[in-house]
Amino acid sequence: MRSLFTARVEERGGRYVIEVPESEIEYEAARPGETYRVAVLPTPEPVGGSTDTSSTTPDRNGGPPDPPVDEGEVRDVTIESVGDQGDGIAKVERGYVVIVPDAKPGDQPTVEIEQVKENVAFARVIDGRRR
Repeated sequence: MRSLFTARVEERGGRYVIEVPESEIEYEAARPGETYRVAVLPTPEPVGGSTDTSSTTPDRNGGPPDPPVDEGEVRDVTIESVGDQGDGIAKVERGYVVIVPDAKPGDQPTVEIEQVKENVAFARVIDGRRR
């Protein structure tokens, strides 16, 4: 699997459209003009009947879902590729990109999320495991 993200199906002029996040194009998980197989899965019913889906669905104004990471969060990631600036690129839930300086593909570091933006987060290695 190259990409995983959440998107809303919208009707536009008699057509149904799923928007691909810009980060998927930037990090070459998808390319404009190419054809892809897409699996459409319903949003699972929350465990315990909770209706709070704010972290996995677009906001009430139709905006993108909230990032799946928080500043200060510590997590294990796998570096999948290297970006244009030489930084490691990991993807977490929904294909969300985490940029990790001084990491190489195959590394599995523990990182601390330092900065979170709509489509990308920046992290620092706190415990590195190199392949």
